[in-house]
Amino acid sequence: MRACGHLWKSGNRSGVIGKLEHISGFAALPSGKALPFRRELVFILKLQHLSLPLAIVLLSQLVLTPLSFGQRRRVSRTGAHSSAARKAFSPADRRLVERAIGQTCAERIRDPFGSMPIDEMQARPSLSVGHPDAVAGLRRAERVLPTTRRLVARTIVQLAKEYNFYGTGLMRARIDAATARVEAVRRVKPDVDARDNASVLLREPRTIEFGTIFLAGLRSDEAMISVLAHELTHIGSGQANSLQPLFRAIARRAAARTGLLIQGQRIEELSCDLVGMMSARAYIRETPAWEPLPRRLARALEHNCVDDDASDDDHLSPRSTIRALFALDVGLAGEVISDGTAGALFMLQPLYVSEARPSGKAGYLGEPLLTRGLLTLRVDSFHYPS
Repeated sequence: MRACGHLWKSGNRSGVIGKLEHISGFAALPSGKALPFRRELVFILKLQHLSLPLAIVLLSQLVLTPLSFGQRRRVSRTGAHSSAARKAFSPADRRLVERAIGQTCAERIRDPFGSMPIDEMQARPSLSVGHPDAVAGLRRAERVLPTTRRLVARTIVQLAKEYNFYGTGLMRARIDAATARVEAVRRVKPDVDARDNASVLLREPRTIEFGTIFLAGLRSDEAMISVLAHELTHIGSGQANSLQPLFRAIARRAAARTGLLIQGQRIEELSCDLVGMMSARAYIRETPAWEPLPRRLARALEHNCVDDDASDDDHLSPRSTIRALFALDVGLAGEVISDGTAGALFMLQPLYVSEARPSGKAGYLGEPLLTRGLLTLRVDSFHYPS
């Protein structure tokens, strides 16, 4: 076996090291094929100039040092950019994503608080600002806005770290400025003409305009938080588009895993959807409830469960959006298709009990109620107060 290498000469005043040969490249087999081999340093010592103890010490260092380098090379990194985080998107992952999409849309049908799909919202007549459903939706949005601001700010920082955009002072300054803009939002403004849309004006970055049909169609806190978080992320990026490098990194990963064409404004829209989904998931973890975990997770995406799956220049189609989001977070897809018992969290939830509370005051699930002289435990039904 022949080796192709490079030769450097160096000397020092003591003449201990007479020649340093650095061998690297490919080893040639008799068949003519080349095999790569590991780089090594070969030291040719002039032992006649050394005492025996000194020679033994030097030789032992030459033997042990490559071993120590090899040990250091085997140390794996942890965190967002570890080998585990960068593993390939497998065929099994693709099948998991498709199952999660089906489960999400099946939960929407079963869930009494499931969101109305976007295509159904578009077919509805306009709702006045005073319509009871729009009023209930506005109250929900105003109630969860402070929590959503906090979750979005935390999620932006989390993603910046995961995609390696938080490592320098300049990067951190950009992210901190974005989260400050998010925290400054104070108002949700209902708009009849916006219908099934929500939007922000970056010249007025403290207000989210929300179509009344959209307000009425998002029937749960989880769904409302996902949409509010989407709009807050637009505000975070701001007129200077300070989050665009992060958005592009997210879009590249989604495109690589799904094969979808994600370019132009689609990059930012998908990234805002990801922040919305992650913020809703964080909210669920903070507020455990009686409901199955898959149902609550599905609410963040149910408005995309459309029959008319059309796209435009600025957005992926609704179902492609779900596919891209689950591809970006396969762990969430796995949680959605779970049976809801593993990892499910519960807490007492407010409800209205008319038969036990003639005054109409709110009680709590699991609270003992006196009904017709019998002590009962109410666990069979509830609803969220508006």
